[in-house]
Amino acid sequence: MAITADLKGREALMRRLNQLAPNVEKYAAEAKMEIGKDAAKQIAANAPRDTGDYADSFKAELVSANPDKATVGISVTKDPSAVGIYASYIFRFLEFGTAPHSTVKGGGTVLGKKTAAASGAGIHPGTPAQAHIFPTWRSLKKKARKRLLAAVNKGVREAMGKT
Repeated sequence: MAITADLKGREALMRRLNQLAPNVEKYAAEAKMEIGKDAAKQIAANAPRDTGDYADSFKAELVSANPDKATVGISVTKDPSAVGIYASYIFRFLEFGTAPHSTVKGGGTVLGKKTAAASGAGIHPGTPAQAHIFPTWRSLKKKARKRLLAAVNKGVREAMGKT
């Protein structure tokens, strides 16, 4: 005898879960925000330091409260309690590094590159990657998952009267 499962989607799952245990979503939302704040704090601690402005720019906020921000590393979500970590736009240059490039006017064109190469000025050597966001998240991911599952289990136990 085979076990079968129907995939109905996130909305159907959450609707059914809220019928069975109404506080699960509340506890999960609180846990997601705590996880996001802890991750932002850890990433800021591992961020490269110059003046400290970049490291201070990390913050955890609801994804739904920032519709104009571009997402990196995640797909679009329908979860109203999804939490994202936001930082200064330069994070991508620090995280992934930059290639050598011309900084003179018209340097992106063929003529500009030839002019820059002939004068020897206006060539930026590029920067090496200083990965601090994704390695930190990968190290925290297992613990974050456990915290989220503990919050869901708390809501289920409460609904079952086993508090």
